[in-house]
Order: sequence, then C-alpha cells, then structure tokens
Amino acid sequence: MSLPLPDVDDVNRPYFEGTAAGELRVCHCHSCGALFRFNHAWCPSCWSQDLGFKVSSGRGKIEAYTVVYQAPYPAFDDRLPYVIALITLDEGVRMMSNVIGCAPDAVKVGLPVKVTFEKRGPVSLPMFVPA
Repeated sequence: MSLPLPDVDDVNRPYFEGTAAGELRVCHCHSCGALFRFNHAWCPSCWSQDLGFKVSSGRGKIEAYTVVYQAPYPAFDDRLPYVIALITLDEGVRMMSNVIGCAPDAVKVGLPVKVTFEKRGPVSLPMFVPA
C-alpha cells in the first residue's frame, strides 16, 4: 500500500513547487507583511488576498511532539514508531511535520531542527532532522 499524498490545488501549488525545488516556502502578505502557512487564500491578519511566497530558512525548533506507535493506516506500518512535531520556524511560522534521522527518544521540546525533503510520488514533503 502506498503512502497518502496531499491534494495539490491552486492555493498550495506554489508551496509544493517550492518543495520539489528543495525550498520550504511560507506565505507572505504584501499588504501587512504577515508570514503564515501555505494553505490560506487570505491573510489571517488583515484578510488581504494580495499574497506571495518567501523562501524560509528551513530552520526552527520543536514546540511539541508525539511519538506514534500505532499506524493510522497499513501504509505507515513500516515507519513505526515515528514522530509528529509542531515546529516553529525561525520566521515565526508554525507547522506540523515528521522528525526523522534520529531515534524518537532523542526528540525533545526546544530541539533545533532543519528541513529536508522526502520524495513521495509526484510531490516532495518537508520533514525535519536535528540541526
């Protein structure tokens, strides 16, 4: 069984074009300057639709995490256990992702991380490794 893929649409296409190019992009409001996650068609600060993307440093810190021991779907069985973390990027944007490249018990709140990308079919997904 193959791993699930995100739905790519007009709103998030520039984000996934960035991940394919090895860039972690964050949404940028041209009206107020806010930075936020890629999946909004309007700025959550001022509701402007005058949006673009900026390339993130890809660095951040873990704010919270959990270790998954029971797969939600059979496709994830061979990845157990794995870490899902809430990461605050250096730019202030928060996102969820997996932490890879270390044992789950090495993950801690405050751990500095940096982005890497996992090719999954037609898309590349951001994952994080200890920095």
